[in-house]
Amino acid sequence: MPYKMTIDGTVHGFADLRDLLAKATPERSGDQLAGIAANGPVERLAAQMALADLPLKTFVGEEVIPSETDEVTRLIMQRHDPAAFAIVSSLTVGEFREWLLKPETTQRQLEAVTPGLTPEMVAGVSKIMRLQDLISVASKREVVTRFRSTIGLKGRLSTRNQPNHPTDDSYGIVASAIDGLLMGSGDAVIGVNPATDSVEDYLRIVSLLDELRACLSIPTQTCCLGHVTTALKAIAANAPVDLVFQSIAGSQKANEGFGVSLSILREAHEAVRGLGRSAADANLMYFETGQGAALSAEANFGVDQQTMEARAYAVAREFSPLLVNSVVGFIGPEYLFNGKQIIRAGLEDHFCGKLLGLPMGVDVCYTNHADADQEDMDALLTLLCAANVNFVITVPGADDVMLNYQSLAHHDAVYCREILKRPPAPEFERWLFDIGLTDSGGRLLEAPPRLVNHMANARLLGA
Repeated sequence: MPYKMTIDGTVHGFADLRDLLAKATPERSGDQLAGIAANGPVERLAAQMALADLPLKTFVGEEVIPSETDEVTRLIMQRHDPAAFAIVSSLTVGEFREWLLKPETTQRQLEAVTPGLTPEMVAGVSKIMRLQDLISVASKREVVTRFRSTIGLKGRLSTRNQPNHPTDDSYGIVASAIDGLLMGSGDAVIGVNPATDSVEDYLRIVSLLDELRACLSIPTQTCCLGHVTTALKAIAANAPVDLVFQSIAGSQKANEGFGVSLSILREAHEAVRGLGRSAADANLMYFETGQGAALSAEANFGVDQQTMEARAYAVAREFSPLLVNSVVGFIGPEYLFNGKQIIRAGLEDHFCGKLLGLPMGVDVCYTNHADADQEDMDALLTLLCAANVNFVITVPGADDVMLNYQSLAHHDAVYCREILKRPPAPEFERWLFDIGLTDSGGRLLEAPPRLVNHMANARLLGA
């Protein structure tokens, strides 16, 4: 169905919903690379105006990727709840934005409407929102998940302690993890991106992390971020797997590029549940996403990268994950060119994930060839805290020596706690005090030598 908008006597036409969403997207390099972006600010404005007038019901009747050929679209349509959608079904996209921003639209109303929202709806409304709109709405939506720690409580900020090492050296991983713990990082997860994806390395890393956690009685969970099929083999060997990790995207073809499908993810979810390492209602999956993933796999089908990102969240919510995060600037300037685009995308991703009911975090990051710097990351981190982001990722010195990109430092988490008043998960907060790393007000203390020695001398498998 074609869509039109007239500005100053010029008629701007958009071939279908897919084209309208792409042209309405705020400027970003990935859509320009794909050849689907608006040809300038006037066409973008026309598309945003046409999108604002579009009835939300349109998204139920028009698919951006045909369900006949895409299991993600089929999942979206199967999980759409007409009763929940009825709350907002009479609204246009512009009126939906106004409803979201109303003071009387609170956590309760947002939670009730969530099953009726599709990724395309939330992506669509985000395109006509300012940054403060994205922050205002997301800050109202609390999504809480639990394993050994409780993540996502309003007013708190959790962190992933990311002790990566270029060769997966056990001593290096442990030293880096302890460095983060001494700065109070790791209540969401202590998670290692392995340099290799062998089952042997996976087994060693999860065993190492589990023993570190057990030795220090840390109320957190651990994860080796290997491929889901490697995790399945490790689970079959009864490895101490807390969370199953996988990168996911918004189309069947893109997920196939990652070597996964919905059926494989379901198998892994059932397998890790079968280990019995958690309470029956614990959340056991960890997903990472990122704008541009589908385009880089030539699997975006003409859909803009932000809408494709939101579609990945439909895959994630199928498995009630403990953690989901957008690695927002990791894919590179081909997709998000500069700090401004990265900041906008990070807030969009967080907003869309939260509206779809996900425990949303963000890897506040950029690659070394992007037109961005650490001050851009300071701005995004602060804005995400205002939006009540569930968690962020921190590494020593903000420099990941294995993945070769810039993220947040453990020190940035201290800034959030002490200046922005965002304490970690309550269980972890108590542990930090009990072990002598914080005072009664939650302020970080210099670790006493006996504590450092205790950590350094902890009996660790393989180190």
